[in-house]
Amino acid sequence: MLKKHLLKIFMVSQIFVVLSAILLGGQTRVAHAAATKIMPLGDSITGNPGCWRALLWTRLQNSGYTNIDFVGTQPPQGCAIPYDGDSEGHGGILATNMADQNQLPPWLAATTPDIVIMHLGTNDVWSGRATSVTLAAFTTLVNQMRASNPNMKIIVAQILPMNPTGCAHCSQGAIDLNAAIPGWAAGLSTAQSPISVVDQWTGFNTATDTGDGVHPNDAGNQKISDKWYPALAALLTVGGVTASPTRTNTPGTVAFTATSTRTPTPTVGASRTPTPTGSMPPITVTRTRTPTPTGSMPPATVTRTRTPTPTGSMPALTNTPTRTVGASPTRTFTPSPTSGSVPTCSPVSATIAAPFTYDGVGTFCWQSSSLGSYINNWNNTTVTINGINITNVYMGSGSYPAKIGGFWYVVYNGPYAWSHFEAK
Repeated sequence: MLKKHLLKIFMVSQIFVVLSAILLGGQTRVAHAAATKIMPLGDSITGNPGCWRALLWTRLQNSGYTNIDFVGTQPPQGCAIPYDGDSEGHGGILATNMADQNQLPPWLAATTPDIVIMHLGTNDVWSGRATSVTLAAFTTLVNQMRASNPNMKIIVAQILPMNPTGCAHCSQGAIDLNAAIPGWAAGLSTAQSPISVVDQWTGFNTATDTGDGVHPNDAGNQKISDKWYPALAALLTVGGVTASPTRTNTPGTVAFTATSTRTPTPTVGASRTPTPTGSMPPITVTRTRTPTPTGSMPPATVTRTRTPTPTGSMPALTNTPTRTVGASPTRTFTPSPTSGSVPTCSPVSATIAAPFTYDGVGTFCWQSSSLGSYINNWNNTTVTINGINITNVYMGSGSYPAKIGGFWYVVYNGPYAWSHFEAK
């Protein structure tokens, strides 16, 4: 009898061992989520060099938001401190051109961001684009973001104030655009893909926070970073850890049934009350849990074809150059032996090849057999390629003029330290 009773106790104990293993196995385990990808999107205020990004990155890291990844097809551009400098800041770009020319989708596809922080519209204002046209472009960009990632979180800036030399309408244009942004955002925001607005205009002084009336200096970069931080931090998790299931279970009932056909016997030498025997009822464990979303959002979805803008990338300067632009240096042109009336420049200053960038004052004649997929320039007096005027415009490789004797000849005449030419 004792032997049979011990066998019974052993069988029951095994059932509880199995049951405990199932219950413990179903507990949620803490797993490290994939890094949250953040795309800074904008023009030269964001990308050239856009050192507010370095300040923002550092503050996020120091505040415990360590599981983040700044993404973009544009590489870091200095700023003197180590930081994740990838961005989608394109000097001189207009939101209207970005939308009309479908430049954003390939950038999204290459970087798959979860969050976009966008400061756009400065060059649209400078170029005289109507507020309604700029907002329509914003809508197109938002739709493209959501097409790449339905859960995209979007933070849009009311842009910095503007007071550049030679743009009398810029100040009021920025005010008009900023006044319209909150209503536009509210009308387009959704629970799945919210749009929040950050006021970068209030408290920013073009006289003390920029070097040229548009582009931030060190003081301005700090203000920009301070404005982005709370809105971005609200979308992040400290440490980047989230509770998520570590295995998949099919909802339903898991039943373990043990049966016995023997008659219970009194316990021997024990003070415990015997459990009813006979046929033991099934023990049913039901687990129904919904997996929590992980930190990494689904992959979201880069060409670069845009119309020129007069702004582009202007590094922050503390002193405005006083150089007078009037009689610009001239170049000697000689007819090309293969092009008839199309001129080339002479003498050739240098032979260049993409990727190539030049910033600064000067007049040069460059020859090149390889200009890459696009050329771009801004804040110049004149830039020509094989005699075609491309001053302060973007040009994709499909629009390049025919080579002359196997070369393109670029005449660059830049009057400012922030005059810019690039072939990439």
